[in-house]
Amino acid sequence: MQVEEATSPSIRYRPDVDGLRAVAVVLVLARHFETQATGGYVGVDVFFVISGYLISATILAEMESGRFTISGFYERRVRRIFPAMLVMMLVVTALAYHYLLPLEVVAYAKSLLAALLSGSNFLFWHQGGYFDQEGLKPLLHTWSLGVEEQFYILFPVFLVSIRRWLPRRMRAAVLGTATASFIAAWVTVASHPDAAFFFAPLRAWEFLMGTIVSQGYVPTLDGAVRRNLASGTGLLLILAAGWTYSSQTEFPGLAAVPPCLGAALILAAGETGSSVVGRVLAWRPVAFLGLISYSVYLWHWPLLVFQQAGGLVMHRTSLNRPLKFELALLSIMLGALSWRFVEQPFRKRGTRPGPRRLFAITGLTSLLLAILATGMLWARGMPGRLPPDAQKVASYIGYDTSSAFRVGTCFVTPEDSFADFRPGECLGQGTGKRPILLAGDSHAAMLWTGLSTVFSDRDVMQVTGSDCAPLVTSARADRNCKQMMRFLYGDYLLHHQVGALLLEARWRAIDLQDLGATIEYVRARGITVVVVGPAIEYDQAEPRVVAFALRDGSVNTIAAHQMPAPRALDREMGELARSRWHVPYISIYDDLCRPTCPVFAQASVPLLFDGSHMTAEGSVLLAKAIRANGQLP
Repeated sequence: MQVEEATSPSIRYRPDVDGLRAVAVVLVLARHFETQATGGYVGVDVFFVISGYLISATILAEMESGRFTISGFYERRVRRIFPAMLVMMLVVTALAYHYLLPLEVVAYAKSLLAALLSGSNFLFWHQGGYFDQEGLKPLLHTWSLGVEEQFYILFPVFLVSIRRWLPRRMRAAVLGTATASFIAAWVTVASHPDAAFFFAPLRAWEFLMGTIVSQGYVPTLDGAVRRNLASGTGLLLILAAGWTYSSQTEFPGLAAVPPCLGAALILAAGETGSSVVGRVLAWRPVAFLGLISYSVYLWHWPLLVFQQAGGLVMHRTSLNRPLKFELALLSIMLGALSWRFVEQPFRKRGTRPGPRRLFAITGLTSLLLAILATGMLWARGMPGRLPPDAQKVASYIGYDTSSAFRVGTCFVTPEDSFADFRPGECLGQGTGKRPILLAGDSHAAMLWTGLSTVFSDRDVMQVTGSDCAPLVTSARADRNCKQMMRFLYGDYLLHHQVGALLLEARWRAIDLQDLGATIEYVRARGITVVVVGPAIEYDQAEPRVVAFALRDGSVNTIAAHQMPAPRALDREMGELARSRWHVPYISIYDDLCRPTCPVFAQASVPLLFDGSHMTAEGSVLLAKAIRANGQLP
């Protein structure tokens, strides 16, 4: 994550600010490497506050001395951001050629062009929510650079304009703009969370919170007691958010206040003197991690993506604790090397190139990357890297689920609202056939095509939503899911007869207690319940595993990519269904994996199109097994 260097001659160097950067980057790594810090994404917000603090302090100090120029400011931004980013992009482009499938290369090329144009946030906003991004996206983390670079383009113009036309209204302009941005983010996050997350104007208040501190628009924290109380509270706010938030948290908006306020308190405390927290953050090893945090941020995500894509570091794609630690350590090592041999030569006096040479180097490198990206798009991802049979399997990476899942009507996604659900189409009865109601998340939605095709003598109905386990109560349900489950259990099933209710989801162990309560609730109302167990899962998209196995002549390695946890949970759920819940149970593993799970649903058609969802042909294959085994009442 990029922030203004604290070594600007216009402001004094504060090692505790680098230490705060270290806290931020550790939180981001902790989130991405799947630790218990599920809210580690707030580290980016901490970076935004720091950036606003340092940028405004530098610009306004230079304005006061009459040394500020827009061109000089942009030169420093290019010097700070582009060299390390472009080196990372060159390496990642080479890795993409080897590790990504044709459709993934096309998607990568688009993201590369977007990143070069400082528009990654708009691209990934268009592709869905930050927490809902699918596929391998080595440059996903550049969304935050896009937000920051857009802020850098507008912010100095804003300050120059205010200083020229309303010089006595600087405080009011900053406070007013920050307030307007925050209110807009607060309002938007409820209805359009993706826009609130990715849109730079709705993040501006976070940067401006740093400006408010740097310009003394808040009371000074005089005295050791106040400084210690403020900095200690600030650190607790940041860590509490990092530890307790999750992908289900409505973010940003109000939820972004604690980590941003925490960062502001630490920055404000250091303005007037030292504190215990400040001294810890200023400790040399911590401050050094902050110094290299930009490069660490740049490298950690591609490392993770290519490890999952093809075992970049170790010949395995599932992440265990030792491998996560190794990747985090490697990220720090690469970050240190990038800082020393890329960042520093472009910034240190005596070694840094002059403006003309700087723009020539970065401009030509950017042009080279743009040409490579355009070539990838023109060549449609270079499918010739794979043999014909592997190319056909690889094409399922871009599988369109809109028809198979009935997306936007009977399967509600985060881009939809529950109001888009169409009961008349999804729950239509009156055909005279026995009604079967399928409820759950995308793992339930994938069954609809097969069941409706094979069980043509039944009326297969559907109530499904993204990440929506079909439970009466669930702590992990989002707004759409809660509305859908209230409709299903509190309305529809109370007024309509169904032959059976099929419950399916990407089950987790924490769901089992609530699932038992749901079964009891439904059975008490005279409704037959059938539970469908966990789906077959791979540690990455099955078409990717199969395509590269065909390319490399190593089809015997495909089974090693299957995840063991779902099969273990399947056995546990089967036992619960027999001994405690007393309901029919459909084991996908028992129906299909005899003894090994099939790779193909039919010739050249993989069973799955990603890591756990069946193709339409795979759904039909399972439905035929269910029918042959007489598992539907």
